[in-house]
Amino acid sequence: MRALRPWMEMAMPRTDMARLFDRFLEPGWNDLPGLGEWEPKLDVMETNDAFVVKAEVPGVAPKDIDVSLRDGVLTMKGEKGEEKEENDRRYHRVERAYGGFARAIRLPVAVDAGRVTATFKDGVVTITLPKMPEAKGTTIPVKAA
Repeated sequence: MRALRPWMEMAMPRTDMARLFDRFLEPGWNDLPGLGEWEPKLDVMETNDAFVVKAEVPGVAPKDIDVSLRDGVLTMKGEKGEEKEENDRRYHRVERAYGGFARAIRLPVAVDAGRVTATFKDGVVTITLPKMPEAKGTTIPVKAA
C-alpha cells in the first residue's frame, strides 16, 4: 500500500516537526528563568509630521529613564530597582523583571532633535520626534491632460 502512496513518507517529517514546535507551548517552558537584562515593549508609529515611540516601563520612575538621540539613533536606557526583601516573606514565584534596560531604534528619516519631547504617564514613556521639513516629502497632484 505504501508503494501506491509515496507522498505519505513526506508527511511524516512535517508531523514530527509540528509535534516538536507544539512542545514549546507546553506548560513548563514559561518557568525557565530569563537571561540577561529585560527590555521594555515598544510601539513605533509614524505620522506625516513625526515618529512616535511608546515604551512600557512599569515600576520605573521617570527620573530613572534616560532618552538620547545621536546620529539618527534613538536610545532609551534606565533601571528598575528591585523591591527590598523582607525577612518574613517567602516568594513562591517571581516573574517581574528588575535591573537595567536599554533599547535603541534607528530612525529612517532625519528628525528635528531640538523639538523632540518625552512624556511619562501611567508607566508609559511617549517620545515624539518631529520630522525635518525635507523628510516630510511633498505630494504632487497628477493633472489630467
